Amino acid sequence: MLCRLIDGFSNVLGHAGRAAIFVLIGAMLFEVVARYVFGSPTLWAFDVSYMLNGSIFLLGAAYALRKDAHVRIDFLSQQMPLRLQQRLNGAVYILVMAPLFFAFTWIAARKAHKAFVTGEVESVSPWAPLVWPFYGVIALGLLALSLQFVSEALKYLSGRKSPHAPEGELETAGQDQ
Repeated sequence: MLCRLIDGFSNVLGHAGRAAIFVLIGAMLFEVVARYVFGSPTLWAFDVSYMLNGSIFLLGAAYALRKDAHVRIDFLSQQMPLRLQQRLNGAVYILVMAPLFFAFTWIAARKAHKAFVTGEVESVSPWAPLVWPFYGVIALGLLALSLQFVSEALKYLSGRKSPHAPEGELETAGQDQ
C-alpha cells in the first residue's frame, strides 16, 4: 500500500514535469518570436527557462527512478545471485540514498520557507521574480525522490523487483532463478 502511494505521487509529479516541458517550449517560442520578429525581447525568458528546466528535472527524478531510467553502474553486482542483488540494492537505497536525499529535502524546504518568509527575489535578474516557488518545487521533487528510494528499497528487499527485469516482469524473472 505504501509503495503504491509513493509510486502514485511519483507518477503525478512525472506528469507535472511533462506538462512543464510544454510550458517551457511555449515560453521559449514566445521569446524567439518577441525577440526576432518584433525586436522586443522579454525580461523573463531566461529566468523562466532555468526555473522550468530545474523543475522538470526534479519533478521527473522520482518517476525515472521508479521506471529504472537512471544510469546504473552494476557491472560487479550483475555477477551476484539475484537475491543478493536485490538485498544490496534495497540496503543501499534505504540506508544510504534515502537518508541522503531526505537531508537534501530538508535543506531545500528550509531554503524555500526562508525565501517565502523574506520575499526573496532573484537578485541578478532584471525581472526579479520571487524564488520561493522554484525552491519549493526543488524541495517537492527531492521529497518525491527520497520517498521513491524508500519504495524501491521495499520492493527490492521483499523480492518484488529485480535490478534487470522491467517493471511487471519480475514474477517470471524471479521464478526462473
